[in-house]
Amino acid sequence: MRSTNVVTDISAATADPSAEAAARAAGVVVRELDDMTRIIEAVNLLASIWGRAGNPPVTSELLRAFSKAGNYVAGAFEGDRLVGACVAFFHEPAGSALHSHIAGVSKDAAGRGVGFALKLHQRAWALRRDVADIVWTFDPLVARNAYFNLGKLGARPAEYLPNFYGAMSDAINGDEDSDRLLVQWRLREYGRARPATPPDAVVALGIDDDGGPVSGQLDAPVFLVAVPRDIEAMRASDPALARRWRLAVREALVGQIESFDPAGFYVVRRES
Repeated sequence: MRSTNVVTDISAATADPSAEAAARAAGVVVRELDDMTRIIEAVNLLASIWGRAGNPPVTSELLRAFSKAGNYVAGAFEGDRLVGACVAFFHEPAGSALHSHIAGVSKDAAGRGVGFALKLHQRAWALRRDVADIVWTFDPLVARNAYFNLGKLGARPAEYLPNFYGAMSDAINGDEDSDRLLVQWRLREYGRARPATPPDAVVALGIDDDGGPVSGQLDAPVFLVAVPRDIEAMRASDPALARRWRLAVREALVGQIESFDPAGFYVVRRES
């Protein structure tokens, strides 16, 4: 069965109220960052989230230039305190899409919809500029991000990118290869129908009793690829096992990724 709750042709006029409602529900105000004081706060916040105080994921100079050039640099505020930040820049084809490079929420504000509020603000911002698509990458091993991106936002998987950034060696990525899944968010199709997990789908990659990956059947028309429940904790407690998961998921995610089931696995259709 497929959901019939489909909303198409979303405009800035309808996106703005949705963004404001999401921000209210999260208890924040989202706004663009265009002065150095706030930009430095965003740099420090992202550095603390990624555990990279000496080598932040982005610099204040870069964000200042992005903002001045008309790109998306925004923060979520709880009162006067910055609790989330998101950065995106325009890319080819010229002016028609954004690449959302980084987004993060402080640990004490996680789990209450701040990230969702940031993404809806970003969507409304883009639609006001006649931008149709936002693309970004995420680590396909992080189950909560997979569900957020594919399930809640409805972004579409476009390409698997092995070791996209090279070695990162931070508190989130550890020392693994930085594989990423590139997704495309078609902004005017928010609420599109998403396929339910087919009852005849077979397990191509499962989880054994010790929490490790176990290979199954890869030649079925539709198959399931599991990921660990908490890969970040695994990287800290058992880096070797986390590395096994990286290689196993890289090998198994071949074909068209259709969705991510909340039970913790990708639904993949085998390419003919």
